[in-house]
Amino acid sequence: MASHRRLKQPSRTRVTVLTTAAAAAVALSANAANAAPSEKLNKDEVKAKVDKLYEQAEQATEKYNGAKEKQQKLQKEISTIQDSVARGRQELNKLRDGLGSLATAQYRSGGMDSSVQLFLSSDPDDFLDKASTLDQLSSQQVEALKKIQDKQRELAQERAEATEKLKDLAATRTELGNKKKEVQGKLAEAQKLLNTLTAKEKAALAAEQQRADRSSADRVDLGNDTSASGRAGAAFSAAQSKLGTPYVYGATGPSSYDCSGLTSWAYAQAGVSIPRTSEAQANIGTRLTRSQLQVGDLVFFFNDLHHVGLYAGNGQILHAPRTGTVVRYESMDTIGGPFMFGVRV
Repeated sequence: MASHRRLKQPSRTRVTVLTTAAAAAVALSANAANAAPSEKLNKDEVKAKVDKLYEQAEQATEKYNGAKEKQQKLQKEISTIQDSVARGRQELNKLRDGLGSLATAQYRSGGMDSSVQLFLSSDPDDFLDKASTLDQLSSQQVEALKKIQDKQRELAQERAEATEKLKDLAATRTELGNKKKEVQGKLAEAQKLLNTLTAKEKAALAAEQQRADRSSADRVDLGNDTSASGRAGAAFSAAQSKLGTPYVYGATGPSSYDCSGLTSWAYAQAGVSIPRTSEAQANIGTRLTRSQLQVGDLVFFFNDLHHVGLYAGNGQILHAPRTGTVVRYESMDTIGGPFMFGVRV
């Protein structure tokens, strides 16, 4: 009688592997079927996407500017504290030397108080905590010890403050690096899109941009609006002298600017110090509606206030638009984001 051998059932692990492999094969087949080259974007579609990336880059730029400004402020504050600590140490050493001289004189005149001996031979901090011993000292010694104690406490507080600021500085530097990478990433992405265009399309876009820059300087009608004040007029004149200067993120002049870099530089030429970032500039001065604007007023766009320029009159602004452009005039209606409000400095 022939034996009937039972077929070995595949293990659960093998079934799982085979099933996964089959699923992957199906997925690869589906992807292969859809792997036909995606439809190439035309010039206008590329421009729209690039403009959006530039807007996002400008948003990140203002955050970058804020982190950079904070870093510089913290560095100055830390330097001031460190200088104060150094001076405090010198004062503390003088106070200790003075007490030592006092103890020496006391010893020569007939012996040294045991409390002073304790102070000079052990940790002063430990000794000063033993306030009960102060009644054993002369009034002159008590006064000297209290000065030392006050100075030690002051130095400890300053050191603690410096430590906290150094931690804040480290976090700010990390934020600064992240924002810089974000800006550079957006710009690289935009360039990658532009590289998909043909030479003819690139030339057409460049010509379009050049026309916008030229028409801004040659044919803009600023009307007869007056400046808001003498300093606003001076700031506007300073900005006008930079027409045609290229936009560069993080730049504050004099050979390149970003949007808030231009406005802060312009007001500095008028002798007025305003914050570095557009968001901070929006929180100074008097807020204005569109109908209240005068030449030289700051004008803010987009809900997050990441773009700022100077009002030029007749519905025009003077600003540093974005990467790939130059300082120029432009209608408030073509900025790409809503006008939020103006500020008179």
